Amino acid sequence: MWFVDQDSFASEAANGKAVDDLKSTPDRTWMDLTITALVNEHCHTGENPFWLPDGTVWWTDIPAGKIYRYDVRAGTHETVYDQRVQVGGFTRQADGNWLLFREGDFATLSPDGKVTVVKAYTDDGMSRFNDVQADLEGRVFAGTIGKTSESGGLYRVDHDGTVTKLFAGTGCSNGMGFTPDGQHMFWTCSTTKRIFRFRYQRATGNLTDRELFYEATKDEGTPDGMAVDANGEVGSARGGGHAIVHHGTDGKVKDKIEMPVSTVSSCFFGGSLLSTLYVTTADGRPGKDTADGTLYSIEMPVRGQPEPVSRILL
Repeated sequence: MWFVDQDSFASEAANGKAVDDLKSTPDRTWMDLTITALVNEHCHTGENPFWLPDGTVWWTDIPAGKIYRYDVRAGTHETVYDQRVQVGGFTRQADGNWLLFREGDFATLSPDGKVTVVKAYTDDGMSRFNDVQADLEGRVFAGTIGKTSESGGLYRVDHDGTVTKLFAGTGCSNGMGFTPDGQHMFWTCSTTKRIFRFRYQRATGNLTDRELFYEATKDEGTPDGMAVDANGEVGSARGGGHAIVHHGTDGKVKDKIEMPVSTVSSCFFGGSLLSTLYVTTADGRPGKDTADGTLYSIEMPVRGQPEPVSRILL
């Protein structure tokens, strides 16, 4: 399983870095943090950063149909998927493969690079899959980009591969995450610049009691991907906003991380203490000598949560 080994937290604490030092307090802000550029592949739409305990970070450039892997210790990276088939998002499966949500199917990517289609899926309203999120039981919530501003939506993929359309009404379904107690799930509608919170039923995967968590103002940029920390606070990437916005558990903005580029697309907690935030960006172009599309890391004053694995068709 690819949950983070809790022993790693104890190991770090024994070396003088107490886990309690990374718990949020009211006076601990997300401002004035060190931002490090790791890789600039000039991604058009860098997305879905994902850290593994082996010390690698994976992410996709959606329009390019590529997935990259960065080795944190070596400081090197490589292309691990290049099929010109767009991957909107991916999860880590319990068997060690990746589950790719592509333009018209789900496919696995094995450690040796083999791609296997496991289920074809599309509907009339969607252009492709976008952000995805494994839940606490191994299901996957998968959002879509709609052909219209209202034909995209959110779907749930169950263990047997059954796909249930939960709702439509967005042009761009985006970032998701769970509260640490497993009682609620966040979902981002980029079309309306809103983040919603649902009551999450772990036994069934049902979402109920939808409520508005936050609505971004015009000058903030567009809410995109997100990461939820161990205290239940939300870091929301802002496309066009030069920032990751830090929301308290009540949805209110506490502060923000100012980023070097405009289009910040997603973020993910990683590292041995889950206290490094890996950030993807967009609007890069091959041959364009700018920082747009760079993968960044940020050492955070808080830690994230272990990421669930998916168990689809295993």
